[in-house]
Amino acid sequence: MTEVLESCIGGGLALDIAKTELPCQFADADLWFSENPGDLEQAKALCGDCPLRRECLTEALDRREPWGVWGGEIFDQGVVIARKRPRGRPRKNQAA
Repeated sequence: MTEVLESCIGGGLALDIAKTELPCQFADADLWFSENPGDLEQAKALCGDCPLRRECLTEALDRREPWGVWGGEIFDQGVVIARKRPRGRPRKNQAA
C-alpha cells in the first residue's frame, strides 16, 4: 500500500495529505488482505473517506492486483468482486 501512496504522490498528484489521514497507513495492514469477509468489509468502509481512494483503485486495476482491498473494492485474481465468500462449501439447507 505504501508503494501506491508514493506513486500517487510522487506521480504529481497535488494533494497535501498526511499519512495519518490514510486508513491503510494507520489501521492494521492485515485487515486489507484478510481471508475473513467481515474484515474485508471493514477495510472497504475505512477506504470510504480516503482522499486517495480513486487513485488507489485506478492503480490497482492497472496492476491487476491479485487480492486484497484497494480503493474501497475487494480484488480477487485481479478483478473486482462485490463480496468475499467465507471459506468452505455453502450450506445445502438454509440455516433456521
